[in-house]
Amino acid sequence: MLSDRLRSILGILITSNLRHNVKYSTTVAKALRPKKRKSIRDNTRGFLDVKVVRTCAGNGGNGALSFLSAWSNARAGPDGGDGGHGGHVIFQATDGVRDLHHVPSVLRGDNGEKGYNRDCNGRNASHTIVPVPVGTLVRNKEDKIVADLNEDGLMFVAARGGAGGKGNHFFVTDTFQAPKIAEYGGEGEDYKYILEVASIAHFGMLGFPNAGKSTLLQAISRAKPKIAPYPFTTVQPHVGIIEYEDFEQVAVADLPGIIEGSHQNQGLGIQFLRHARRCTGLLMIIDTALPEPWDTLKKLRYELEKFDERMCEKPQIIVANKVDMAESKENLKILMDKYPDNQVIPISAKYGTNLADLLLQLKIIYDQQRAQGDDQRCLAQELVQENCETGEGIEGDDESPKI
Repeated sequence: MLSDRLRSILGILITSNLRHNVKYSTTVAKALRPKKRKSIRDNTRGFLDVKVVRTCAGNGGNGALSFLSAWSNARAGPDGGDGGHGGHVIFQATDGVRDLHHVPSVLRGDNGEKGYNRDCNGRNASHTIVPVPVGTLVRNKEDKIVADLNEDGLMFVAARGGAGGKGNHFFVTDTFQAPKIAEYGGEGEDYKYILEVASIAHFGMLGFPNAGKSTLLQAISRAKPKIAPYPFTTVQPHVGIIEYEDFEQVAVADLPGIIEGSHQNQGLGIQFLRHARRCTGLLMIIDTALPEPWDTLKKLRYELEKFDERMCEKPQIIVANKVDMAESKENLKILMDKYPDNQVIPISAKYGTNLADLLLQLKIIYDQQRAQGDDQRCLAQELVQENCETGEGIEGDDESPKI
């Protein structure tokens, strides 16, 4: 008995000392290197960012046509219940979803249950909620944007379910005591939409063909893009996930190579430039083994400016790749002298040189942009709350809702 008490007292003292000796770090979290090796199987799967879907909502249940016949009253009157409502088809922005591979081409909602006798209504159908990536644009068949799901949890009702039909009990009036009519359930809406993932990653890698973007993505994540010594190896985007010590996950996208005139839809054109529009930051991958690599950076920024001037305002990291080659030594010095105010990180994606500094800088920019986004949302909520308390509205277009 005494030994058990001593053990409990010692356990309490040890845990209290451990709690007091805990040290909290204020440094930036480091990226975790995966211990498990990559599979040798070729599981490369392209990133599906655009898909045409058909949404068919559920039909409403039919109303019941019934008359109650009790033991005490053979003609007790109509007792037909109403049918249940059909289920909606809803798109919901979800953080854990990356692309549209899981979305079927045809989405059908559940039908409502029919009505029954004894005034029993049919059960309403459950809604069909389809998770989509955050930043998904929903366009109708006229190619007009009808929804922008740019925040986690936002929903868009793509097709509304049909209303349940009324039973004959609903039509009873003072002069019409025995109605022999009931309603059919309403048909659900049927629409076609184009889902477009405008934001596929937190950071986008931009560069000319054969600059080493796919090699870098394979070095910092578990993604397995195709790697070959010829240009235009990447013809569709690939996304890799970097996991840090604080359990944050940062997505990096390997976009197809840009050429001169991409903003005019030359080469792969603006098909993939739009992915970089909503990225938190941009990685400008420069091949330092080429002659005059600083001209490559100027051409990249020129293409971005012509496509969208706001993209030049995003945080940019100049990644000087292929520093392991002999031709890159002099070019790297000139590049860093020409851009002293920019963040230039020399790396070798092939041999893993200086990748830790690159991952650390990615985390710093990610935390800064996330903090700015939280501050903007807090200011917006405070503004809405103040306007609601004072009764003033937020001015806007006539068609837009006012608070």
